[in-house]
Amino acid sequence: MIFTETKIAGAFIIDIEPHTDERGFFSRSFCRHEFEDHGLSPVVAQCNISLNHKRGTIRGMHFQTAPHEEAKLVRCTRGEIFDVVVDLRPASPTHTQWVGVRLDDRNHRMLYIPAGCGHGFQSLTDDAELTYQVSEFFAPTHASGYRYDDPAFGITWPLPLSVISQADSSWPPYTR
Repeated sequence: MIFTETKIAGAFIIDIEPHTDERGFFSRSFCRHEFEDHGLSPVVAQCNISLNHKRGTIRGMHFQTAPHEEAKLVRCTRGEIFDVVVDLRPASPTHTQWVGVRLDDRNHRMLYIPAGCGHGFQSLTDDAELTYQVSEFFAPTHASGYRYDDPAFGITWPLPLSVISQADSSWPPYTR
């Protein structure tokens, strides 16, 4: 696997290294040792799937509060998304900055979101499907978020919004 750190410390774009032959290809998409070598959490507590029927759908910006902060490894298994990580760690030099990465079912690229960061995405195709590996179990009392259009972050989404949940459109504004 090829690990490329983004401007957000601890957030990595991870590309596979396919071994191809006449059948297709084989590649590793997760290796505990390689994650540890890059200082990433190799813990997987849950694996989740998200299916988004309509192009332009936005989910986020989500995170879990302490002591249930979670790291995520996100991959788009069908269609294409614009995946975003926002640095919410107060002591980080990139606090409130964001990075967006296109993930799709052709490039097999993944985004690693470190604990303490917010996560959201926009579907760029109809019926976009994602898989998440998360390092902590879902803790409903610690689930939180900020609005996808919060001016504190200034995220530039590639498409106009088509669908968002009531919960995601009701998150409070970010305050330092």
